[in-house]
Amino acid sequence: MSAEEQVHTGSGAMNHREAMENIKQVLNQLVTSDPLLCDLPSEVTPEEINSQIALEYGQAMVVNVRRSDDIIMPIVITQNATVLDLKHAIERYVNLKQVREGGKQHISWRYVWKRHWLYFKSQKLMDDNKKLKDYEIRNKDEVTFIKRLKEKQPIPS
Repeated sequence: MSAEEQVHTGSGAMNHREAMENIKQVLNQLVTSDPLLCDLPSEVTPEEINSQIALEYGQAMVVNVRRSDDIIMPIVITQNATVLDLKHAIERYVNLKQVREGGKQHISWRYVWKRHWLYFKSQKLMDDNKKLKDYEIRNKDEVTFIKRLKEKQPIPS
């Protein structure tokens, strides 16, 4: 099956590219006309729509992640999310933002997490499997994204 294969609709046939453009137009109309979704960007992803709906129904929360350059990233995650879920959400947010702005496409997240910590109220979010609620992180709380300091090795005696 090729990407140009014809998609049959009630009004005729269209190729894959035309069908995708049609879907994008319908999504844009839905997003701009719905008061719940109107804050989303024009090139919205289904994941962003689901996150916004979950947020509205109280099934998700926003965690504001402050970078070292004082830029705040509003990250939407589920209420029972873990530190690892937050890290993945940050990755998706940054990658999507870069694609939309035409910036650098690849970031080594393994390197980023090796060199940076997430902090909340002076405590490192070290355990990826620990829930954010266990760190007492709630809706609209601010988590700081800072560079790890090199840990001093104890001098052997």
